[in-house]
Amino acid sequence: MTFEPLHDFLAGTMKIYVFNSIGEMARAAAINTSAVLTDAIRKKGRARVIFATGNSQLQFVTELCEHTDVRWSNVTAFHMDEYVGMGDNHSASFRRWIRERVEVPLQPAAVHYINGEAEDFDAECRRYESLLKEAPIDLICLGIGENGHIAFNDPSVANFEDPVWVKMVELDMDCRLQQVGEGHFTTLDDVPTHALTLTIPALLAPQTLQAVVPESRKAEAVRKTVTDPITVACPATILRQQQNTTLFLDTDSASSITEVGGAVPTSNR
Repeated sequence: MTFEPLHDFLAGTMKIYVFNSIGEMARAAAINTSAVLTDAIRKKGRARVIFATGNSQLQFVTELCEHTDVRWSNVTAFHMDEYVGMGDNHSASFRRWIRERVEVPLQPAAVHYINGEAEDFDAECRRYESLLKEAPIDLICLGIGENGHIAFNDPSVANFEDPVWVKMVELDMDCRLQQVGEGHFTTLDDVPTHALTLTIPALLAPQTLQAVVPESRKAEAVRKTVTDPITVACPATILRQQQNTTLFLDTDSASSITEVGGAVPTSNR
């Protein structure tokens, strides 16, 4: 891997890289993703990866599409969540996001989707959990929400010891307001109240974890992730205890944590 961050830190066992711009951050994250998947394919002949969706991942995934060195025909892809009752052609559907930005341009061997329109949501959760557990997941590409959620594990529903890998959750107000603020819905009433999501144990199961978190609106969530006690009050804090975890930031999202509290500088370029 070749990228040069402005700063790199450790918070627990989590590596943190800070870049001068979102573009540089996205390119570095794409380089990391390409390296992890290529290594898995070299060793096993295949790779399995979970992708986050949403505005924060757009530039990273765009950069990833430039990495033609990855043998995508040997990659199986998953996503993290879907709104309950939402069709896969809705502009806010995460199935549509993955289809348009991962499946169509990259053409992986398989893409497994969470069905937000399933007749039996419990059965759908068990089906998707079974697919995830068929073989080890090599990489997960996470985001962090403004309330510190990972996937749709908001503080109100997050459970570090969840007994299942996929479940239905009720979205908290901060999460739903974020969806309006990002332009996915016109009003709060338009935002679904429930979603199917991978749980925290499922998100932590992959062999390598990567979180891409740009923009100043995420600065407070990033600060909490790096410096607050590890509790479900900020679910993303659990990332500090995971091996092979890297957090990619730009200067805006890192503005509250550089050389503060639990983040220990390992270099300062």
